[in-house]
Amino acid sequence: MYVETRIAKVNGTQLYYEVAGNGPTLVLIHGFLLDHRMWDDQFEIFVQKYRVVRYDCRGFGNSTLPTEEAYSHADDLQALLLHLGITQAHIVGLSMGGEIAINFALTYPEMTTTLTASDPLLDGYVAAELNQTIAPVVERAMIAGGRAANALLLDHVIFAPANEQPTVRARLEEMLTENPGWHWVNEDPLRNMDPPAVTRLQEIAVPTLVILGERDMADFHTITAILQQNVIQARLVTLPGVGHMSNMEAPILFNSTVLSFLQQYTD
Repeated sequence: MYVETRIAKVNGTQLYYEVAGNGPTLVLIHGFLLDHRMWDDQFEIFVQKYRVVRYDCRGFGNSTLPTEEAYSHADDLQALLLHLGITQAHIVGLSMGGEIAINFALTYPEMTTTLTASDPLLDGYVAAELNQTIAPVVERAMIAGGRAANALLLDHVIFAPANEQPTVRARLEEMLTENPGWHWVNEDPLRNMDPPAVTRLQEIAVPTLVILGERDMADFHTITAILQQNVIQARLVTLPGVGHMSNMEAPILFNSTVLSFLQQYTD
């Protein structure tokens, strides 16, 4: 399998990306403090039917860190797709990546063929339980730095189901160890949507798959319910026995769920 691996200089930043396969374009967006490698179990499978783009968001992986200039991940993705000559794509994201996918669908509906949001964060929704349980990680960062915070995050409840699988834990640990933890100790000039996405979900008119890991935290159960209730064409699928990182914990089930959904909207 030939994989195009490059850096795109777009939107005032440099984004690392990989592209492989032929057919309709499918974009994979990673979670917070992780990178494109979290999609290893999907990339080679999805390229059999799609032209797959996976990339590192600004500030993560091999992409450059934010500067003082305000930015949005949705705008970065739009610039990357145009750089690649892509005008429309199936958008798939998990956690932070799910939030970016939702924001992209709202900001660039004409470029969104379908939307898949797995255990997503949601712009404008206050994740009280997540914020409370992440507080010790933030405190650790203030005392010992970003990398120490990343090490503590690995044992956070959000990764508990994933950590039950040694190979999955090892992959998460590799990504978190290599991440410098910049976001813990710096002010990120990320620009939120105005008005926030949580108030605009009815505007999403594309077919939407919402995936929930059965064992994920309560905040994500609430968010996925909000999406199911407010997005016009939303379908919620709960994956049994898995948590937040469903694509890594149960890749066969995750892949079949996504591919079955996409097949309905692929020529």
